[in-house]
Amino acid sequence: MSLFSQAPRPTQDKKSDTLSRSQVLIAMAVTAIIFLAISKGWVYLTGIPMVHLYWQPEHAAIGVGIGLGVALLSSLIYEVWESYRIAAQEYLEMVLKPLEPIDLIWLGLLPGLSEEMLFRGVALPALGMNGFALIITSVVFGALHMASAKHLSYTVWAIAVGMMLGAITMYTGNLLSAILAHVLTNSLSGIIWKWKQSKLA
Repeated sequence: MSLFSQAPRPTQDKKSDTLSRSQVLIAMAVTAIIFLAISKGWVYLTGIPMVHLYWQPEHAAIGVGIGLGVALLSSLIYEVWESYRIAAQEYLEMVLKPLEPIDLIWLGLLPGLSEEMLFRGVALPALGMNGFALIITSVVFGALHMASAKHLSYTVWAIAVGMMLGAITMYTGNLLSAILAHVLTNSLSGIIWKWKQSKLA
């Protein structure tokens, strides 16, 4: 999520918990493959069609707008919600610190495509494409972002983001908006965080 504030420097303990660049990239790739496989298997076994994905300029604009809005809102929440700031900083230290700038493309694309295909593309219509489906898919989506119990505030934010992504998918009937919003949010947040860290160095 987007972080515009000056982040505290990691402690020695946090440094020891930092993953390597290869570990982060492999974890992202493996997770993306698993989510895509679950999506395809779910569609194959149930026969429930996935939400359509097609180019539509208006839907693309909605996705870009939501992505920018989520990044901005995240930065504001980071400023005023201390527990979120601490949890987000720990999470981003672990995931983003080892990555090179070029890797931020994968940070946007791999989760953005695979998570949207599973949660909004397959699970949402499979559960009824209604309010109940929106809540369930968003809660599960948020729970997957919970590294530990102390990251509850970060999980709550991820649930809210999942609700927004699900809502625009239900509104447009097109997976394009949610994918673009997710990819843009991840990539922009990574770029901003890296930029802020470089200024602190």
